[in-house]
Amino acid sequence: MKHGSTQAAGIAYGAAAGAFWGVAFLGPAMVADFASLQLAVSRYLIFGAVSAALILPRWSGIAGRLGRSDCITLAWLGLVGNTLYYVLMGSAVQLGGIATTSLVIGFLPVAVTIAGSSAKGAVPISRLAPSLLLCSAGALCIGLQALVLPSSRSFMQQGAGLFCAIGALISWTSYAIGNSRALARLKHVSAHEWNLLTGVATGLQGLALIPFVAFINTGHDATAWTRFAAVSVGVAMLASIVGNALWNRMSRLLPLTLAGQMILFETLSALIYGLVWEKRLPTTLEATAFCFVVLSVATCVHAHRMPSAATTRA
Repeated sequence: MKHGSTQAAGIAYGAAAGAFWGVAFLGPAMVADFASLQLAVSRYLIFGAVSAALILPRWSGIAGRLGRSDCITLAWLGLVGNTLYYVLMGSAVQLGGIATTSLVIGFLPVAVTIAGSSAKGAVPISRLAPSLLLCSAGALCIGLQALVLPSSRSFMQQGAGLFCAIGALISWTSYAIGNSRALARLKHVSAHEWNLLTGVATGLQGLALIPFVAFINTGHDATAWTRFAAVSVGVAMLASIVGNALWNRMSRLLPLTLAGQMILFETLSALIYGLVWEKRLPTTLEATAFCFVVLSVATCVHAHRMPSAATTRA
C-alpha cells in the first residue's frame, strides 16, 4: 500500500474510532435517570467478559509472565482509565451536558503532554507555550459556557458537571501516562494482550462494585431497565470493543504524532451527538472552544515535530 493511501486509511480508521468512542458520551444522557456508577459497572462487566473470552485461549502462556506488581498495575489502570474515569465522565454529562464534557476531555492530548513533560527527552514546557495559551483560552470559553450563560441546569449542577469533567480528564491522563510506562517496561506482554488484561481487571472491579450498585434505589420499571440494558450493551460493544479495535488498526498505519490528533474525532463526534440529542445548534462559546481545542492539539503536535525537523536540517 502506498504512503498516501496508507495515511488515508489510517485517518479513516481514526475517524471511525472517534465516532464509536463518542457513543460513550451519549450513553449517560440516554439513561440520565440512572446513576453513572450503574452504567459504568454494567459497561465494564460486559467489556470484562468479552476480554476474558478473547484472552482465555492464550491464558496459560500469559499467566506465567505476570508478576504481583503487574497485577497491581492492571488493577490501578483499570480503575483510573475505565471505572473511575467513566463514573466521572458520566456524572459530568448528566450534570453539565455532553457538549461541555466532550470539550474538556478534548484537551486530553495536551494534558498528557504536560503531565509527561518532566520525562527524559520530553518536549520542554517553553516550547509548548502556544499550545498552553490556546488551551487556556479554550478552557475559559468552556468555563464561561458552563457557569455564566443561562441554562436549564442550575449553577450548582453546571459547576459540579465541570468539576467532574476535569476529574475525568485528570483520571484518564493518569491512565495514559501509567499505561505508556507499563508497556515500555513489560517486554514479555504484547499491547493487545495488555489491553485485554486491563479489560479483565476492570470487569473484576465491576463484579466487586455490584453490592454497592444494588443499594442504589432507582425505583425503575421493566421498560426503564430494558432501555438501560440496551444502552449498556451498546456502549460496551461500540465504544469499548469496536472503537478500540479501530484505534488499534489506525495505530499500525499512522505515525504517533499524527495518531495523537485523531482523538479530536472523538471530541467532534461527542459534541455532534450531544447537540443532536439536545436538539440545538452549538453556542458561540462552544464553537469557539472547539476551535481552540483543535488549535491547541495541533500546535502541541507541531512542537513535537520541531526537534526531528531540526535534526534533519543539521
